[in-house]
Amino acid sequence: MRALIVDDSRAVRSVIGRSVRELGFTAIEAGDGREALQRLATEGPVELALVDWNMPEMSGYEFVCAVRADASHNAMRIIMVTSESELQRVVTALEAGANEYLMKPFTVDALRDKLVLTGVLAD
Repeated sequence: MRALIVDDSRAVRSVIGRSVRELGFTAIEAGDGREALQRLATEGPVELALVDWNMPEMSGYEFVCAVRADASHNAMRIIMVTSESELQRVVTALEAGANEYLMKPFTVDALRDKLVLTGVLAD
């Protein structure tokens, strides 16, 4: 399985990448939503996208909206992985098509729980 990690911080992408690899995924990285859309166009669909909210060029919210407007990505599970804790942000992300919301910093166990909850991993 492949996971797309979308975050403008190289260090955060590295930490999340290590976590998803530990859970059996191949990690594909992008520095913002626009680059993530380009990676999807060139590398094809992924099972999972872990997306930060605040990024230059194209935010995580804009990325979620763009992906959910394209039926070829309907099977992709999207988890917003962000430090934005405001309840309205969570609601907005879920209404846009994110499947779950995970607060930074997080543990591999917390990520695994979200992946089980979204059906990406078996319990």
